[in-house]
Amino acid sequence: MALENCLQLSTVCTTRVGAAQCYQPFSSREKLIVPTCNGLKKSVLKFSSSSSFAPSNKSHRSRFICKAREAVNEVQVVNDSSWNNLVIASENPVLVEFWAPWCGPCRMIAPVIDELAKEYAGKIACFKLNTDDSPNIATQYGIRSIPTVLFFKNGEKKESVIGAVPKSTLSATIEKYVDL
Repeated sequence: MALENCLQLSTVCTTRVGAAQCYQPFSSREKLIVPTCNGLKKSVLKFSSSSSFAPSNKSHRSRFICKAREAVNEVQVVNDSSWNNLVIASENPVLVEFWAPWCGPCRMIAPVIDELAKEYAGKIACFKLNTDDSPNIATQYGIRSIPTVLFFKNGEKKESVIGAVPKSTLSATIEKYVDL
């Protein structure tokens, strides 16, 4: 992803007096020099906006805000209202992780699901369903313990994997349903 899409750059006022006027994005005429740090190579980027930037004012400081969280995270949330459209009507095979925020093993398997979603992007759709928020779907599919991962193809449940299993187990199951 291009760095221009990842970052929203702004100046933020550090005093209360001018807080109403201080939050200004960089203008299209400004250049930002990104220093080398943690893998970022030194570069010059241009950003567009309608407001101007006044770097001479001492009450301003630069702030980087990452806007790419949703782009990087391929696992989307599904719930009772979106279940039919996202899972049942999907043309691609679907992986659904049933989880809850209080579940330790669910937190252990979440990064694995994220990795698989990135590796199989475009081949399989990956979703998370919070069983506390959508108990009807969990009951409908007989979910009695979490994490449980269900695999769907053509709107039909094909297979389930229960527990915090290794990535290789989930990959092998995905391979059964992905059209090569």
